[in-house]
Amino acid sequence: MTSSVAASRDAEQIPRPWLSSYPPGIDWHRAPPTAPLHTLIDEAAARFPNRPCLDFLGRICTYAEVARMVDRTAKGFQQLGVGKGCKVGLCLPNCPYSLICFYGVLKAGGTVVNFNPLNVEREIAAQIEDSETDIMVTLDLRQLYPKVAAALETTRLKRIIVCRMSDALPTVKGVLFPIFKRSEISAFPADVVHVPFAVLTCNDGRPKPVTIDPATDIAVLQYTGGTTGTPKGAMLTHGNLYANMAQLRAWYPDVVEGGERMLAVLPFFHVFGMTVVMNFAVSAGAELILLPRFELKQALACITRRKPTLFPGVPTIYRAIAAAPDIAQYDLSSIKACISGGAPLPVEVKHAFEKITGCVLVEGYGLTEAAPVTHANPLGGVHKDGSIGLPLPGTLCEIRSLDDPSRPAAPGEKGELCVAGPQVMAGYWKRPDETARVLVDGWLHTGDVGTIDPEGYVFLVDRIKDVILCSGYNVYPRMIEDAIYQHPAVVAVTVIGINDDYRGQVPKAFVQLRDGHTATEDDIKVFLHDRLSRIEMPHSIEFRHDLPKTTIGKLSKKELVEEEKGKGISPPP
Repeated sequence: MTSSVAASRDAEQIPRPWLSSYPPGIDWHRAPPTAPLHTLIDEAAARFPNRPCLDFLGRICTYAEVARMVDRTAKGFQQLGVGKGCKVGLCLPNCPYSLICFYGVLKAGGTVVNFNPLNVEREIAAQIEDSETDIMVTLDLRQLYPKVAAALETTRLKRIIVCRMSDALPTVKGVLFPIFKRSEISAFPADVVHVPFAVLTCNDGRPKPVTIDPATDIAVLQYTGGTTGTPKGAMLTHGNLYANMAQLRAWYPDVVEGGERMLAVLPFFHVFGMTVVMNFAVSAGAELILLPRFELKQALACITRRKPTLFPGVPTIYRAIAAAPDIAQYDLSSIKACISGGAPLPVEVKHAFEKITGCVLVEGYGLTEAAPVTHANPLGGVHKDGSIGLPLPGTLCEIRSLDDPSRPAAPGEKGELCVAGPQVMAGYWKRPDETARVLVDGWLHTGDVGTIDPEGYVFLVDRIKDVILCSGYNVYPRMIEDAIYQHPAVVAVTVIGINDDYRGQVPKAFVQLRDGHTATEDDIKVFLHDRLSRIEMPHSIEFRHDLPKTTIGKLSKKELVEEEKGKGISPPP
């Protein structure tokens, strides 16, 4: 559990205030099990062969059927030369192919490299070269295939596995899809470079067994900006990912084996969706209700019709549902529990969503480098508003001084959150200097600023890189955002620091108003008068119809920062 923590700092000396707050029946000291990650699908198929595994737009496949397809996929990959050290890229939205190929690559002995299907050609090509990806899996859709095919001319990519969208749909939809959406289908050459998925899986389904060392063999290269913004591949071992799944299963013991339905709207190509949705659901024999992307009306109709019991998401998804004007038309009562991650969960959003659904919505925390979850509020215990919760079983955490990261911060002092545990990555792919910067003596330095209370609950303030240096003071954008969210007309807000001649930097707020509501800059500032200090008050407030988001729906500051850089320095007030 703590073997990676340097002997110079005895792990037993780390204070563990969270132990007194642990829910009954959950043992923090119990080391999570570890195994090759692809064994999850085999174990689930053995226990629940006839249980629905995948529901994709109405087409349902059982665990036994999916496990057989994984075996055929693994055998097909091996016939193409996939084995240890071989990187196979998955450029797919949520669909049956994404899960089947994920476990198929791992069972063949290869390493999965997740690609964001929304990335442009340049980004895809750069990741192919950096990760040394030789084979790519994608769909025969115009939004995806041409971008991947372009890399055949400019990168090391040697083969493309092309999955037909029509083959993944229910029979009626499979017939109608090519007729009514012919313009969305992309043709591809019939040559040795292109391998249709049907050809890849035309075999006896008996892949050669591969010996996997969970502690050292890399299952996934998961690309992230990390704490610097430069894309790099986090090397997540089979052990990292299996342990994190097991930690989550231990943290939520009330999950019914073979009895849950998981709404899978978070993309599997993102580490949050990969672990908290896909691997977690498969480990529990849950039915995965797949949605390729989040569309409010489609998601609400799906919940009403298919009645999922578990619904992991990001705050923007819960905010959109809570603010839906016609929410009374939908039945959301089947949802028992939701875990929010990817961004801070505003208290107002949590309470509004819980009131509408009657379920429990708790905030968790993680990062790509930790596979990803390190903290979460317990569903069956105390969950504190504004807190990311307690460390998962087997996870150490400490708040380190911002002035001297080698020592713990004083009680109540803001500092950098550092974590250690079996889910922490092996390092960054081909980035030894970056690895040494964030992994120090077995501790992962997260780049997030926060505090820990006497009960062991962690409260985050902001990212170190997002802290605004205003007249020599640290100003935390999240504190400003939390205050603005309290205004009844505000549905979304992002705060960044902009350059200022007088103060060095000042905060600027970008605000999205609720439909049918109005507010001016002066209205917001008057509202904030007794909620923020003078130094925290936004220098300016800009209203937007929509705010930039990442692929999982998390509000993104990057685009706004770049916009402001092009405007120069703000004049003194």
